[in-house]
Amino acid sequence: MTDISKPDIRPVNPRFSSGPCAKRPGWSPEALSDAALGVSHRGKAGKAKLKQAIDLTREVLGVPDDYLVGIVPASDTGAVEMALWSLLGARGVHMVAWESFGSGWVTDVVKQLKLDDVKKLEADYGELPDLSKIEFDRDVVFTWNGTTSGVRAPNGDFIPDDREGLTICDATSAAFAQALPFEKLDVVTFSWQKALGGEGGHGMLILSPRAVERLESYTPAWPLPKIFRLTKGGKLIADIFEGATINTPSMLCVEDYLDALNWAKRIGGLSALLARADANFAAIDGFVEKTGWIANLAADPATRSNTSVCLKIVHPAVASLPADEQATFAKGIVALLDKEGVAKDIGAYRDAPAGLRIWAGATVETSDLEALMPWLDWAFHQQLGSLKAAA
Repeated sequence: MTDISKPDIRPVNPRFSSGPCAKRPGWSPEALSDAALGVSHRGKAGKAKLKQAIDLTREVLGVPDDYLVGIVPASDTGAVEMALWSLLGARGVHMVAWESFGSGWVTDVVKQLKLDDVKKLEADYGELPDLSKIEFDRDVVFTWNGTTSGVRAPNGDFIPDDREGLTICDATSAAFAQALPFEKLDVVTFSWQKALGGEGGHGMLILSPRAVERLESYTPAWPLPKIFRLTKGGKLIADIFEGATINTPSMLCVEDYLDALNWAKRIGGLSALLARADANFAAIDGFVEKTGWIANLAADPATRSNTSVCLKIVHPAVASLPADEQATFAKGIVALLDKEGVAKDIGAYRDAPAGLRIWAGATVETSDLEALMPWLDWAFHQQLGSLKAAA
């Protein structure tokens, strides 16, 4: 069926899921042994853990001193929705999207908030919209890194310093792997289970002074559920940014996030995290560049993600198939590699074009990705042989 031999070397850790992502190297359940369990998260021990998570987040990410960092309900989704429902409506909005999660925020603003003055700037999977067309006299909502498209903003140069509106950035697959220019961003959100491999549950909400000023000077026209409320009596609920969460967090998950943050500090902080993610992407990209049957979904090298690396199959025998059959072919590769125990969860996102998606964030070892690449080639040719045999 194929003359490509099954590789001899296997990844030590086959977990390449784009969320929840791989745990940090060397992780074990013993890392959670100091969790504040069986006590109130509002008590001294619990609140201290939550405050430590906030402080370490600021330290590792390099968040400016005058920005606020808070822990909020419902993962990154909750953090984004809290920002949208609490901040938007004071002026026109420009929604910018180039993958499924960004498109989801467009839907929420247009169909759920039902704002009247909304402009949209969108691009297909693999492309970045013309960012020069964004109107920054409006509030702007966008994802920094397209988790389901593998397309990221290359830098923050497109955002003016003298913008009138707020910039609301979903950075869940960018934080801890890509340099975020906080001075350009008024709201930044992410979740624990992405780039540091934490467990799910709560999300992070980072606010600039401009965002805080909006919160305290503007009251939305719609009612806000309790879990979205950031102000009381026209003033910011400051306790949220000191460890007083709106609802009950899992202290096991908090401890796991603390473990990941402390690991990040031990290996050299943000610069080390970025370097690891870049090296991981390079291991995949080098294989793609010399392999004819696969290509990056992101068309422009400058916009290719170093975390959620999305790949498409370009071999003529597959690319010429109907979309559903291309998806079946790609799923066959994913299933074969999963059966072999060398790669877990590397299928493309359900709404994305058919292909593969491999997480390359800092918690993944470059050696594991290097070991995986020959397996991709082997699995592809296994599937291609089956396709030709069935023709």
